[in-house]
Amino acid sequence: MTPDRRAPGEVHRSRRLPVVALTAAAIVALDQTTKTLALDRLRNGPVHLAGPLSLALTFNSGVAFSLGAGLIVPLVVVGSVAVVALVWFATASPSFPVAVAEGMVVGGALGNLVDRIFRSHGGAVVDFIHLGFWPTFNLADAAIVVGGTVLVVAFRRRVGGRGMAYPDTRRAEP
Repeated sequence: MTPDRRAPGEVHRSRRLPVVALTAAAIVALDQTTKTLALDRLRNGPVHLAGPLSLALTFNSGVAFSLGAGLIVPLVVVGSVAVVALVWFATASPSFPVAVAEGMVVGGALGNLVDRIFRSHGGAVVDFIHLGFWPTFNLADAAIVVGGTVLVVAFRRRVGGRGMAYPDTRRAEP
């Protein structure tokens, strides 16, 4: 029997998709719960929390920065294709952090798709986290940005000329 020779953080192939799926499910659940709370608690106006952070209920029928506002059907189609592609790519996740990041992006995309398809806001997503200097967003948006950033960093480390993302740390036998 050969010893397990995976690099630190590497996920066994059979566990990659479940990590992505569980992370995505957690993101969707948290996203939909916070959006439901926002709809219930913020309908009478914004709530200031601290500094530039406040909670203010808005609806966005576009994507980031309201680009493509009103293009609901194309956004649902593109979002659905993106989710399928991300799940397909997830079968090759090289590590646990990458699998979690992929799950964050998939979960964020699914959370916003659920809004567009099932909530009765004309295909708009519920946004409620407001920073005075940034457009209002939601938990799904944050998951997409954080997960996407981790994927970009992991990809750059892996193929960007700085060596492998998860170098082989095993010592050669004498």
